[in-house]
Amino acid sequence: MQYYSLHKKAPSVSFKDAVIKGLAPDKGLYFPESITRLSNDFINNITEYANQEIGYEVIKQFIGNEIPEDELKKIIAETLTFDFPLIGIENNIKTLELFHGPTMAFKDVGARFMARCLGYLNADPDNDKEVTVLVATSGDTGGAVASGFLGVKNVNVVILYPSKKVSDVQEKQLTTLGKNIKALEVEGTFDDCQAMVKKAFLDESITSIKQLTSANSINVARWLPQMFYFFLAYKQLKNKDKKFVFSVPSGNYGNICAGMMAKKLGLPIHGFIASTNVNDIVPKFLQTGEYKPQPSKQTISNAMDVGDPSNFIRIQEIYNNDFESLKNDLHSYSFTDDETREAMSHLYKKCNYIADPHGAVGYLGCRQYQKKNHNTLCIFLETAHPVKFLDVVEPVIEKSIDFPPQIQAVMGKTKEATFISSYAELKSFLLRKTSND
Repeated sequence: MQYYSLHKKAPSVSFKDAVIKGLAPDKGLYFPESITRLSNDFINNITEYANQEIGYEVIKQFIGNEIPEDELKKIIAETLTFDFPLIGIENNIKTLELFHGPTMAFKDVGARFMARCLGYLNADPDNDKEVTVLVATSGDTGGAVASGFLGVKNVNVVILYPSKKVSDVQEKQLTTLGKNIKALEVEGTFDDCQAMVKKAFLDESITSIKQLTSANSINVARWLPQMFYFFLAYKQLKNKDKKFVFSVPSGNYGNICAGMMAKKLGLPIHGFIASTNVNDIVPKFLQTGEYKPQPSKQTISNAMDVGDPSNFIRIQEIYNNDFESLKNDLHSYSFTDDETREAMSHLYKKCNYIADPHGAVGYLGCRQYQKKNHNTLCIFLETAHPVKFLDVVEPVIEKSIDFPPQIQAVMGKTKEATFISSYAELKSFLLRKTSND
């Protein structure tokens, strides 16, 4: 499989090069040159396949022969080691829980898959060159990447996160592991972190010395495995004849973009809802046809505090940059913090379900969509365990939430992070690390 830059000013590359480079030299995101629909037989008989078998069938065309079949199946088996239950909430509304992995966030799948792919692709015994994974996080990416890459040979991880804009649990997960994981606490927003990361990729004074790659969803090995969720949800549906839509809490738009890829592969998804907080770039785009990035605003659903979503260009590519075609499949709604809290309260009191603020926004998207689209089944993605947002969730439901074992394991550890406030400080850190390695 070859991958091309969406800016179309750089050569096409292999899967290996797309993973290791992360971003194309022309600043574009990589996109697969072809997408082949899966067989109707596979889709119609999906319940007969184990989750790992589904993952292999979905992803194999995007890897090609660059990872042998046995090795790829091993990578997928080590990635999909936990459940993804589909839970009934209300009539015609369900949630797909994606938080049963080691860091209790949906990003565990992409991070684990990418870490194992990169470990294999960089394991040439004649190559002792280290790769530095440079990643910005608005919350859960950092912890998932830290966990997924911990101890991977010849891979160092540097995580940038916005100071005082992630939850205590999230911060502990990305600042306490040590070994090959380093955390940088940035004075600013997630967009500032992401801008620094992108700038570093294009800084030849760094890249001439150090091989950088990204573990954000801009990286194809982080983005594509998110397709698994949509197939695993479909596997669990009892009535597969009903029109069903996915409501996806959306910040950088990698997850919903993966869902659209799943539809391109033949999964009979009726449509998508991009549910977001007051960072409403995409809802406004669908209303006006004008895409206008804006400074991000801080909310209680911090993983969606993104003012310039990286993956939206991939969504436009999937739909051939046809605005009307995209609008046929995509609805998008924006909700305030007060509305999010009200949804969390409703879900707990009326449905006996504790949602994190991101899942609550996804639920609100379902409710808004079904006002005009009756007789559809709406599945919202619950992307993180509510324990990761105790300061938001507990006051709303007026109940203490017990720490699961995954969280207990990190909360007593000491935070280790380097504070930076400029790109110059990031550059100095990266070059200093090179000289000390």
